[in-house]
Amino acid sequence: MSVLRLKLPTDPRWVNIVEKNIEEILTDHAWCEQKAATNAITIITNNSEHQDLVQDLLALAKEELDHFEQVHNIIIKRGLKLGRERKDDYVNELYLYMKKSGNGSRVSSLVERLLFSAMIEARSCERFKVLSENIQDEELSVFYRDLMESEAGHYTTFITYARKYGIGIDVEKRWREWIEYEASIIANYGKSETIHG
Repeated sequence: MSVLRLKLPTDPRWVNIVEKNIEEILTDHAWCEQKAATNAITIITNNSEHQDLVQDLLALAKEELDHFEQVHNIIIKRGLKLGRERKDDYVNELYLYMKKSGNGSRVSSLVERLLFSAMIEARSCERFKVLSENIQDEELSVFYRDLMESEAGHYTTFITYARKYGIGIDVEKRWREWIEYEASIIANYGKSETIHG
């Protein structure tokens, strides 16, 4: 996953934890997809003047909702239940970093939101890769391999728009700083049966 430039890979042993509670990982994953769709709509709401961004993020939001439905269908098929929405401490830490990183301008706010989004997609993509390569459940292995490709595309979308609309901001420098920050917090995760846990 060198293309994602993540500094700290997920220990494959995390999958052993996941396999002990498939219902929990599927519930958490479903809500991650819902939050990703909501995040895309929030970006659209705050930046509606950028027609290309609106079109691409509408498509992305629809895809995330489709993923939510796919996960939900797996839950139903297996006779499991979609639990209540889960708190995502990893995403909350990234969110707090995003909130304190901007300079208050609309451009800075957009860039930081897009980099926040790209970071989550990059780590989700990496986690899906680890799942697809290590989980014993063949159906889920194939499912996560397919989703991994989709998440990589979403990561690219967010990074591309940060570069396009980040006028006056060194987006590459900010992305390197995001990668460093993410590395400093992800070390605390990988111990629970959640997508980012």
